[in-house]
Amino acid sequence: MAFWRVPLDLGDIQISRGEVHILEDRCKGCGYCIEFCPKDVLEFATKFNQKGYHPPSVKGSEECVNCHYCEIICPEFAIYSVEAAPD
Repeated sequence: MAFWRVPLDLGDIQISRGEVHILEDRCKGCGYCIEFCPKDVLEFATKFNQKGYHPPSVKGSEECVNCHYCEIICPEFAIYSVEAAPD
């Protein structure tokens, strides 16, 4: 999509990158983090956790923008993200 205006600080904007960490044994497999991730970073794992659920797994860690939405929406506090080290 082409815009007719460009922000004046476009060259100065740094997009934050994140690393997603999953506490698999806390997960109950609801899938909220997978469904509502704005960058589609997560997917269901093929393995089971101790509770018998499929926890999420990270499929595209380079796409994470560290928005923390997965943390906010998780009812079991089983997932969190931290800012990735700059390249």
